[in-house]
Amino acid sequence: MGLTETLSKPGEMFGDMFQVATLDNVVQWGQSFSLWPYPFATACCGIEYMSTACADYDIARFGAERPSFSPRQADMILVLGTITYKMAPVLRQIYDQLAEPKFVISVGACASSGGMFHTYGVLQGVDRILPVDVYVPGCPPRPEAILDALVKLQKKVQSQGLEARRQEVMRKIEEINERNKPLVVA
Repeated sequence: MGLTETLSKPGEMFGDMFQVATLDNVVQWGQSFSLWPYPFATACCGIEYMSTACADYDIARFGAERPSFSPRQADMILVLGTITYKMAPVLRQIYDQLAEPKFVISVGACASSGGMFHTYGVLQGVDRILPVDVYVPGCPPRPEAILDALVKLQKKVQSQGLEARRQEVMRKIEEINERNKPLVVA
């Protein structure tokens, strides 16, 4: 009777001594509990995000207690609030500077769909320039909703391999670039 017959799947406990898992599973588990957020706050959703770091909601329980204000030291960007067309290239540049693999959470109605600002100067959803992983509804969303989005992102990181993640992001970026291609009339 070998080890493969004893264990039905990776991650199963083998007695009280050790647990068998693949290296990818261990890396995904560790990465899911060490997401370092870069808060890109432009409106009232930023205030709600600040309350998640306080004692009542305590984002540290989920491994994201270290907000980074340098994109090179973060791997997750939280877009919090209204994004104008003038700010869109800056947001995209910050996204490009994030550490790999990159994750995006769109927080609030304004970041997700432009909110109540259906004007010529407001971007109608950050998914037009960034590959969004999780959307948080609300105007502004409650801190519990932001924490729920973080938990959903953690589950996504744990279940998705690095290569699958890379392919998903590349597909989304190609769609974004195709959608934003300028119209050329001959």
